[in-house]
Amino acid sequence: MTDGPNENRDAPKEDISSPNVKLEEIARAAGVSPSTVSRILNGSARVLPEKQRAVEEAIARFNYRPNVLARSLASGRTATIGVLTQAVSSPFYAEWLRGIEESLYEPGFTPIFVSSRWNLDDEKARLEELIARRVEGVILLHAQLDEPSLAEYARHAPMLVLGRSLHNGPALAGLPIDNLKGARDATRHLIEEGHREIAFIAGPSSHEDAIERLDGYRIALEEAGIGFDAGLVEQGDYLETGGLAAMERLMARRPTFSAVFCANDQTAYGARLAMFRRGVRVPEDISLVGFDDLPTSSYMTPPLTTVRQPTFEIGRLAAQGIVQMIRKQSISLSPVPLTLVTRETTRRIAPPASSGAQPG
Repeated sequence: MTDGPNENRDAPKEDISSPNVKLEEIARAAGVSPSTVSRILNGSARVLPEKQRAVEEAIARFNYRPNVLARSLASGRTATIGVLTQAVSSPFYAEWLRGIEESLYEPGFTPIFVSSRWNLDDEKARLEELIARRVEGVILLHAQLDEPSLAEYARHAPMLVLGRSLHNGPALAGLPIDNLKGARDATRHLIEEGHREIAFIAGPSSHEDAIERLDGYRIALEEAGIGFDAGLVEQGDYLETGGLAAMERLMARRPTFSAVFCANDQTAYGARLAMFRRGVRVPEDISLVGFDDLPTSSYMTPPLTTVRQPTFEIGRLAAQGIVQMIRKQSISLSPVPLTLVTRETTRRIAPPASSGAQPG
C-alpha cells in the first residue's frame, strides 16, 4: 500500500517557487559567499568553473529570481535598453525587434520598446523619456534625427542606430545597410531578364533608405545603357495602400512597362492587388520585385521575388553592439549585405528589337 499523493511527505522540502528565497540561502546551498553569488549574477565574477556551476545549480533548484528593483537601486544600474522603432506594428520591424529581444536576454538586459511613428518631434520625446528612465543604452531603428542631435543625446547613454552610416565613436555608432547595392541588384536582375521599361514605386522621399534604393535603381539603368525615365517612377509610402494607389497611377498613364520594382514588400503587395483588379497577370504580363523579404512574401500569389534583409540577424548584431558599447568594449560595424531572392513574380522576356541596349 502506498501513501498516494502524500508519499515522501517526510522528505526534506525546498521551497523552490518561493519569492522569499534570499541571496544568502543560494550562497549557503552553493558553498560560496553571498558576494560571489552577486558577482556571478551581474556577470563580473571570475571564479573556478566548479563554483560557477554550484551557484547556477542552486539558483535553478530554488528557482531564484533576483530582486531587480533592489539591485538597480543598490548598483545605480537599470539593466534596461531603450529600443526606439518608427512603427512597432510594422511586419518589417517585428523581426528586428525579435532579434534584439532574444539577444539581450543572455547578457541580462531588458528592452523597453517605444515608437515614434516617423514623427521627428515624437522621436525626440521618446528619446528623452528613455533617458529619463535611466536606460543604459538605446537602439534606434531608422532614426530621423541628424547626427549632431544624436551625439547630444548619446552624452546621456550610448546609442546605436540601425540603417545609418555615422562617424562611429564610443557613445554613438551606426549599423548601415547596403540599400543601394540591394536595389541595384534587383534592377539588374530585371534587366538581365530582358526588361528595358522598368517602373519603380519609391518609398518616402524623407527616408534615407528610400533615397538609396532609388539611387540603386538609377545606377543599374545607367550601367546597362538605359536612360532614366522619370515617367516610370511613382511615389509610394512603404504601405500596401500606397503601393496600390501608385500602381494604379502608373498603369493609367504608362501601360507599356514590362516590370515594376517596389521599394519594399508591403508596396509590392499593394501593387500586386492593383494588377489583379485590372486582370494583369504576374509575371506573364508584368514582372514584380519587392525589397525586404518579409516572412509573408514567400506565400504571396505568386511568391514574390525580393531583396532579403537578414532582419533577425541585424537585430542580433544591434543588441550585441549596444551591450559592447555599454561595457566600453570596441565594436566594428560594417554595412550589412543584402541578397536577391528569386521566386515566381519575374520571368525572362525578349527585349524590344529597337532597344539595342545590353546589360553592362
